[in-house]
Amino acid sequence: MEEITPRRRDTDRPRGRMRKGMYILPSLFTTANIAAGFFAIIETVRGSVAEPRHLDYAAMAIGFAVFFDGLDGRIARLTHTESDFGKELDSLADVVTFGVAPALLAWMWGFHLLPSTMPAELHLKVIQLGTIACFAFLIAGASRLARFNITTNPQPSNPGRPGKKYFVGMPIPAGAGVIAAVVHFLGGEPLVSWRTSVSWLLMVIVVGYLMVSTWRFYSFKDIDFRSRRPFRLIVILAVIGASIWFFSGPALFLIAIFYMASGILWRLQWIFRRKAPPAPPPPREASLTP
Repeated sequence: MEEITPRRRDTDRPRGRMRKGMYILPSLFTTANIAAGFFAIIETVRGSVAEPRHLDYAAMAIGFAVFFDGLDGRIARLTHTESDFGKELDSLADVVTFGVAPALLAWMWGFHLLPSTMPAELHLKVIQLGTIACFAFLIAGASRLARFNITTNPQPSNPGRPGKKYFVGMPIPAGAGVIAAVVHFLGGEPLVSWRTSVSWLLMVIVVGYLMVSTWRFYSFKDIDFRSRRPFRLIVILAVIGASIWFFSGPALFLIAIFYMASGILWRLQWIFRRKAPPAPPPPREASLTP
């Protein structure tokens, strides 16, 4: 008898095409990340003392980019569409959006737009030092991304255990978020005093150092939205979302500063715990037998 081969069902082709189309979804969020970074650069260049709203728009664009960056990787993992192309595209996007854009914003907002009422030599020195600090931030962010791409088993120096629960060093989106949150908190109004500008310089350097450090920062990767009881998580996210919606400036500022401080506090806790003398052994109980 002639063997009859089963015909391929027509429903197999749409399913295969839909599977291939799922790989585009994470890249769309990465593209939105790049678009937000490009918009932030344009708005930063347009910013001035007379029109500080452009600097505020740039800060908000970086904030939206942080949101998009957090979604593309999570969507890729949920849909099982991770790819080498997506990883490389995400890294290149992060260099532009979370490296170049916040560095330019920090320079323009904190140094370049300083009023010329101060002594000319002091004004020039502050701008030069600020340029070096912002460039150091950019290099630190790029180095942080390069280390993240080549490291397969990251181990933070405190507590020194591998795992996905912590990042090794502050991630570059968080570093850019700190810059953007401060600018947005002040409504984009440029700094007017050389003292506050020097304080801003130190903060930019600290953020850059935290990115290249080996200190641990919480990664939020252990949060499971598919758990049986996500009620608490939903309530927390709802409160955070409502706070950002109604009080975006103070809420984002507190979130960014708290996250940056968490890594510093964890590091100090580890240092003091390591220097503390070991606890004495418990006394042995007296034997009941003579």
